[in-house]
Amino acid sequence: MEEYQTLLSTLALTMGLSWASGINLYAALLVLGLGGSTGNIDLPADLQVLQDPLVIMAAGAMYAVEFFADKTPGVDSGWDTLHTFIRIPAGAMLAAGAVGDVTPGLEIAAGIMGGGIAATSHATKAGTRLLINTSPEPVTNWIASFSEDFLVIAGLWTALNHPVAFLVFLLCFVLMVIWLLPKIYRALKLMITKIGQWLGILAQPETPDRSGQEHYLDKLARLKQLLDQGALTEEEFRREKKLLLKPGIS
Repeated sequence: MEEYQTLLSTLALTMGLSWASGINLYAALLVLGLGGSTGNIDLPADLQVLQDPLVIMAAGAMYAVEFFADKTPGVDSGWDTLHTFIRIPAGAMLAAGAVGDVTPGLEIAAGIMGGGIAATSHATKAGTRLLINTSPEPVTNWIASFSEDFLVIAGLWTALNHPVAFLVFLLCFVLMVIWLLPKIYRALKLMITKIGQWLGILAQPETPDRSGQEHYLDKLARLKQLLDQGALTEEEFRREKKLLLKPGIS
């Protein structure tokens, strides 16, 4: 039973670190560093370097920068784009470190899973922020940023203290992402297309040509006029109208 609990705790910590890294890497590093240095968190041997005062100061300084960048419309999306190359590898490294010094295969597997989870949470955050930035007011950015900071801290606390609850939450998060990401992708594609058309980079959509329809209506009106004038019989009018209504006839 104790081994089972240890396995669940290690799995929750591994997935929790990678998930939090994809949302706010520096907040995750700061929480672990401060928690480990004060004795509130028992970090695995490979992650005890995070307790070093230099690492804590560096994480704190970068978190302060992200705190303001993440709440500024436009700047937050640029920051997210830059951190695509930082959060995902960091999530993989933290996940590998969380399993401890076991077998190389297990560390590599943890790194692969951690990188995938970090990429998933990062893509969800970055895509959502791009959609939020279509609104000119900054309040939604502030709400989203504060919510993400709270989510990272609460998620790490849950992973450390209630691993089963965190794993259930992570499963729900993954299912939500599977449902949400295609919608975010379609919305972003539409937004980029509109911006490209506005800037003149992409061609404007062609307006449907109504000349054929107008030509067809003119012919129908002339046939009706000839019928009313007696130049056409009912049978001739119906025959001509039938020919006119055939597909491809205009």
